[in-house]
Amino acid sequence: MKLFLLEDDDAIAMGLKYSLEKENYEVVHVRTKSEALSTFTENEYDLCILDINLPDGNGYDVCRYIKGKEDVPVIFLTASDAEVNVVMGLEMGADDYVCKPFRINELMARIKTVLRRSGHGRENNADNEGILQIQNVRIYISEAKVGIVNDTGKEEMAELTALEYRLLLAFCNNRGTVMSRNQLLEDMWDVNGDFVNDNTLTVYIKRLRDKIEKDPSNPHIIKTVRGLGYIIDK
Repeated sequence: MKLFLLEDDDAIAMGLKYSLEKENYEVVHVRTKSEALSTFTENEYDLCILDINLPDGNGYDVCRYIKGKEDVPVIFLTASDAEVNVVMGLEMGADDYVCKPFRINELMARIKTVLRRSGHGRENNADNEGILQIQNVRIYISEAKVGIVNDTGKEEMAELTALEYRLLLAFCNNRGTVMSRNQLLEDMWDVNGDFVNDNTLTVYIKRLRDKIEKDPSNPHIIKTVRGLGYIIDK
């Protein structure tokens, strides 16, 4: 997994690079806008981490350049959480942002979440037509739609909210793996500001089961692993 890091503060960059490499990420570090623009096309990256304030420009320009080349996930590092900075970054296609000073564990969690959302974190189990099949549930990735096949073979579309759909994808992208509530909360974190806490997560899991399970009180798709979390079997 290769990451592109644009950070002009050497102290921050060295600490980040060290921590990321301990997590088995390969990191290419650049310090300026001009260096970023000239270096980016030399490799293929799974995710870019971009500082906004640079000595010769800003990270917005670099993000615009990167997104014009390919759809690589981007996380901004910003010294300000001012709404205008956040909105500007998101409108350019950024996937997330982290405010300085930040805890390294927070950034690691955000990186893993963005990679999972983009399909880089794990195999997404999608077939060549972009359809995930989980028992009688079909997820049409390109259309962000979910169909439920009944006992007669007829398919009816389930009306999921954006967060319910994101929760279902989080489970599907981690099939065969127990997901803790904390992991699910990371995936449910919403850059648009919709706060999801532990109690809200319980509500969303219940609503999702009500919409996709034949018997929500005895679920066979999203199973509870007592004391650990939830799992969808492979």
